[in-house]
Amino acid sequence: MISKPQPGEYVDYQGAYINMVGNMPVLDVLTASKSNTHALLYSIPLEKEEYAYAEGKWTVKEVVNHMIDTERILAYRLLAFARGEKQGLPGFEQDDYAQQSFANERLLHDLADEFRAVRESSLYLIRNLNEKQLANIGTSNNHPLSARALVYMIAGHELYHLKLLKERYL
Repeated sequence: MISKPQPGEYVDYQGAYINMVGNMPVLDVLTASKSNTHALLYSIPLEKEEYAYAEGKWTVKEVVNHMIDTERILAYRLLAFARGEKQGLPGFEQDDYAQQSFANERLLHDLADEFRAVRESSLYLIRNLNEKQLANIGTSNNHPLSARALVYMIAGHELYHLKLLKERYL
């Protein structure tokens, strides 16, 4: 059981993602969403795949690609901090990443399969961390961040974007 991170293990804006998990066991959330999110993405009709709810907003495919990119980045930070990395890690500009992803040139089913594969990789990492590793704190984007907080952020970031997809896209 991975305990919920405490204030001081993350900065305020990251708390929104952590709070998305609520009191559910984070490993259960991550495991269930691997299949549930994959199924949801496969159910999106072709005519919605490149839909954006407003001018300048990402399409469904770009949102999914952003979820994949962000999980990879958060999982790398998790690995680095769990292993005791002392170097600060940089932030990333999500809009630049989205623009360079060319997600709209891909099939949504392919993105869904990639999401599932990335999640499976994240789960292997997370399941094999001990409490000492999860308590490690590193520096990301010039802010302290615990490995445990990153696990919750992976889950919460996905939940946040799924909520937006359901409310504004589908």
